[in-house]
Parts: sequence; C-alpha cells; structure tokens
Amino acid sequence: MTPLVLIPGYMLDDALWDGMLPFLPPELPLHFASLAEGDSISAMAQAVLSGCPPQFSLLGFSMGGYVAREIVRLAPERVRSLALVATSSRADLPLQVEQRSKAARATPLGPFRGLGRAAIAQSLHPDNAGNEALVAQVRAMGERLGREVFVRQSLIVRDADTGRLGDIRCPTLVVAAADDQLRRPEEARELADGIAGARLAIVPAAGHLIPLEQPQLLAASLAAIFR
Repeated sequence: MTPLVLIPGYMLDDALWDGMLPFLPPELPLHFASLAEGDSISAMAQAVLSGCPPQFSLLGFSMGGYVAREIVRLAPERVRSLALVATSSRADLPLQVEQRSKAARATPLGPFRGLGRAAIAQSLHPDNAGNEALVAQVRAMGERLGREVFVRQSLIVRDADTGRLGDIRCPTLVVAAADDQLRRPEEARELADGIAGARLAIVPAAGHLIPLEQPQLLAASLAAIFR
C-alpha cells in the first residue's frame, strides 16, 4: 500500500491526526510531516519532500494544503494521489497578513502558551467552541511547537495558485466543512473545479478543524483515493 504523508496546518502537529488514525486501514504506512521548518510555502515544501518516501500519497490540511500542492509541482512523479482538506487556492487578504504579522510582533515574553482561545474557537464548529478538551488539544499543539515556529509561520504569506491548479494531474480529493468560518465551501469548489477530475466532499457538523471534529468522516472520505 502506498504510504500516506500527512501535512498539518498552522501551529498544529502530529496530534491533529490522532482521532483519525483508528479509522484508517491498519496496513496503511503513515508518514507524519512537520511544518516547523521553512520561512515560506516553497521552503516548507522542500523540507517536507526531503523526508518523504520515494512514492507516496499526500494529505495537506489548511496551510498544509498550500504546501502539498507545491510538493506536487516539485515532484509530480512521486505523488500518487492528493487530498486537500479545509484549504484554498486564494491568496491571503491584506488584513489577514497584517493581523498575523501583528500577532507575531506582539508575542509576549515568557513561556509560550499556544494559540489564544478566540482564535481556536473560530476554527471550531459553533457547537464545539466551548469544548474545553478540543481547545486544550489545539493549544497544546501550539505550545509544543513554540514561539519561534509561531513567529515564523505567522509571517508566511500564502500567494494565490488558482491559475496553476491545472498542473496537478494526480487523483485528487478536496474536502471542506459545511460550517468552516475560515475557509468557505466555495473556496473548496474552486480547488475541485481547477484540478481535472478532482472530487469534492463536504463534511457536515464541522468547522475548520475537520480532523479533530469529524475524524471518522474524514477517514471515510479518503478511502476513494488512498489505496
């Protein structure tokens, strides 16, 4: 079975996938990528690719989706299939760039405590915004990554690549959440429309953090392309 490389998103680590793992085929080889290195999407992609198997399937979540698409462009002959989860091909808005840059500059001294509650709540379905276990899980991932990674990732600008989606030739699945406040379903449709033959799956009752909120549904949606 082709190994599956899992790429997390902004200030997230391997724990993002914990809830999904029991629902994946036990014989599926897994490779957990990290976005702790690199100060651009391209640099992150090169860092992840350097540790990938010779042939692999690829799942990119949120910011990891931008990295995943860059990996496909760097090594199309190595990527067997692709899943893009809760992501977009659109560029960051100037306000988003400014807000993240301001957050990076304003990080207080002392122990880094991860992302703030308001930011985490915005990433969750409204019904989960008060789920203390989920909030703590997301905060712990950011705390483990630390201040340096937070500053570096906050300063990365995501450029649009909508016009380059046609370069992607491997079987592709695009997954969106019906109630994502950060990435709208229409952004997922743009991705699916831009990649020849791509499938689109909409996950109900989830916000942006689909792997944490609906891990079983996400795993089930992957079965069509990760074999």
